[in-house]
Amino acid sequence: MNARRAVSIADLRELARRRVPRAVFDYIDGGADAEITLRANERAFERMRFRPRSAVASAPCSLDVTVLGTRFALPFLLAPVGSSRLFFPRGECAAARAAGAAGTGYILSTLSGCRMEEVKAATGGTAWYQLYIIGGREVACRAIDRAKAAGYSALVVTIDTSVAGMRERDVRNGAKELVGGNPLAMLPYLGSVLARPHWLVDFLRDGGLMRFPNVELESGPMPYLDAGSALGESSVDWRDLSWIAERWGGPIVVKGVHTADDARRAVDAGARAIVVSNHGGRQLDGVAATLDVLPEVVAAVGDRVDVLIDGGIRRGGDVVKALCLGARAVLIGRAYAYGLAAAGEIGVTRAIEILRADLVRTLNLLGVHDVRALDASYTDAG
Repeated sequence: MNARRAVSIADLRELARRRVPRAVFDYIDGGADAEITLRANERAFERMRFRPRSAVASAPCSLDVTVLGTRFALPFLLAPVGSSRLFFPRGECAAARAAGAAGTGYILSTLSGCRMEEVKAATGGTAWYQLYIIGGREVACRAIDRAKAAGYSALVVTIDTSVAGMRERDVRNGAKELVGGNPLAMLPYLGSVLARPHWLVDFLRDGGLMRFPNVELESGPMPYLDAGSALGESSVDWRDLSWIAERWGGPIVVKGVHTADDARRAVDAGARAIVVSNHGGRQLDGVAATLDVLPEVVAAVGDRVDVLIDGGIRRGGDVVKALCLGARAVLIGRAYAYGLAAAGEIGVTRAIEILRADLVRTLNLLGVHDVRALDASYTDAG
């Protein structure tokens, strides 16, 4: 099977598993600690049941939504996924092109292997920039200025990374040793890399282990090895949002909201949108699934800001369920990352096609033909 013939996101996941080394696949696929929250995110969608309206004729479906005043052709955007160049050569550019071609948005991670200017040029659509304050305020300000000059239209500030989560799969796979440059330390883990020669050739042709060109330190772009420790020193508190907003001068999206209280604080701090997110189960394990938290957050902020959600979305029906509970749109991360790791831009395009087809089919079977008409009455939460 190739990516163009994939029927589901699960098919793309399997293709990715076959193509990339175990350390890379588990970086995409894994979560923190016992991965309780990772599994909970998906199971929350499985628990929810639809309540369809029958005897409604099929019709063309309207999938477009407006977020931060921008119209998107689909109710899902591509979430920020760090180190995407590990998955496929020029990975961030490939994903951004696919998003632009589909008429939806792409969010670039601070921890990108491609320069933000290249990524923005690659997409014909809207792009947002996700900000970590890695390297301190001065470094972050340089990134903000570059993002503004490059044409990014919103800044996404992630607030749930006060320390890096404990991702046990990465430790077992020797992720740190493989990028550390010590041949003796690398040796026990090289087998899984050498077992994927096609990926390895692509990786080396793309320049090998990258730096992070959007984190400009005095010594140059941040080395890949330094990212873990730097991320743990880059936590954001609510006071930071004021200088970030002043420097940026545009809409701010706060990502990593779990509770009604934090949702209200984000709005009070000037956020124009918030993302209900537990970092895909990659940070604090044991927190609630994002779909379970969504109604609390929507009730807290009303229509004052756009509410988005990520975590556990693998099918178009999952997107519909999130919209039913009040999300304006959703962010997909792993769903497109599997496609990227499987086949680059072709794989991302296929992931988007799969989700779009799922959406249209689900809406017709529900008896509703416009995503903006969805509400809780179409589910057992209504």
